[in-house]
Amino acid sequence: MKNIYGYARVSTKEQREDRQVEALKKYGIDESNIFVDKISGKDFNRPEYKFLKELMKRTSNNVLVIKSIDRLGRNYREILHEWQELTHELNIDIVVLDMPLLDTTKFKDLLGTFISDLVLQVLSFVAAQERLNIRQRQKEGIAVAKAKGTKFGRPRVKVDRNEFEKQYAIWKAGEQSAKSCMEALNLKRREVLYVCKRI
Repeated sequence: MKNIYGYARVSTKEQREDRQVEALKKYGIDESNIFVDKISGKDFNRPEYKFLKELMKRTSNNVLVIKSIDRLGRNYREILHEWQELTHELNIDIVVLDMPLLDTTKFKDLLGTFISDLVLQVLSFVAAQERLNIRQRQKEGIAVAKAKGTKFGRPRVKVDRNEFEKQYAIWKAGEQSAKSCMEALNLKRREVLYVCKRI
């Protein structure tokens, strides 16, 4: 009898994994066998995935089901390495729901393995390339914005240095409260700390 596990991943805690989980449940996986990470796919150092992998190492006849290949990971070389380890070293079958060709439960012959590995390499490359393209577009966008005079980061706090030192000295001497000092300078607490570091 096969042990069928589902794995879902989203990149941040704010993102929802519901769509992936529903697809895994629709495939027939019990919710108790679905593992979810809310973390980047840049590597495989993810708590739920590591636990699931250790669980599969201790048993046999395991099937790992994922919604799409990029849920397994984002790093081209690491995806390939992980796929090889799971399928060849640990004898774990993998099913990628969005890509029927990536279903090692069906294609067991040499040609099937070749096609599966080839498709995987192409898709992993595309996923990694898209990640690089996104970074490149972000860099280009920032460069264009800077050329147009857009400022990044917190705006610089403007304050009269002499007045700041005067009010700060009065506060440090205990002759006025921190709140009074901030009000006199028209600054917020974090801005006072920022100016203190600059002066």
